[in-house]
Amino acid sequence: MGRVKFNLEFILVGGIFFFGLVLLYYFFTREKKSKKESSQEDHELDPILLDYAKSFFPILLFILVLRTFIAEPFRIPSGSMIPTLEVGDFILVKKYSYGLHLPILNKKIMNTGTPERGDVVVFRYPLNPEVYYIKRLIGLPGDHIEWTKNKKLIINGKAVSYTLNGTHRTKNSSGHMVVVDKLKEKLPQDDAHDLILYKGTTVVGEWDVPEGHYFMMGDNRDGSRDSRSWGFVPEENLVGQASLVWMHWNWYKGGDGFQASRIGTAVN
Repeated sequence: MGRVKFNLEFILVGGIFFFGLVLLYYFFTREKKSKKESSQEDHELDPILLDYAKSFFPILLFILVLRTFIAEPFRIPSGSMIPTLEVGDFILVKKYSYGLHLPILNKKIMNTGTPERGDVVVFRYPLNPEVYYIKRLIGLPGDHIEWTKNKKLIINGKAVSYTLNGTHRTKNSSGHMVVVDKLKEKLPQDDAHDLILYKGTTVVGEWDVPEGHYFMMGDNRDGSRDSRSWGFVPEENLVGQASLVWMHWNWYKGGDGFQASRIGTAVN
């Protein structure tokens, strides 16, 4: 995905902490005053700050719980996952797919599931954890992965099956519209999904996935920087599983603008 995430967690946690202290302070001071003052008089003495705390504390807490443990929105800024995800897609990511983590600390407090081959995963880029990427999980711990010069994927000595599934219009690295082959890829123990291939050379190599790590590749196989170039993704870097497209809006020059047809598209 390749974007620096605006650190909303710090703002949410800081706001909750501040307004929580305000509420606690006035709760305890009100208890002390209750013996001398009526509840009505005490209410009239409530400052504006307390009103803000009463209003914003539950809202900030709800947002933090929602985006930390349930779902978080992300925007796709690059074409590395075409044709599954287009530039300008806004997606929902299920945060509970691979465990519940504390905000900011990112410490796992509950194991709710394990990554599976074929998942479309959002993760923190291993070389810069402040940047968030999205790729398809190809290799599990212990797997041997090969990507050949004729652009074939081999997992644990078995070639992955491909069938031609038409063509796809997209922009190449120079910004020109091109028509490329669209293939249906069937990974072991996973449903089939589409990918695209350009003509020309490709990165070639073999990799053994270490324990606690995963091998990721983009569905735009010739237009994706992924585990073939920068290595494996540690388990602790996993953020969640992409679920669906909730909006599409590409406002950059040459973009396709708002596309209602993308809304509700499942990420498979």
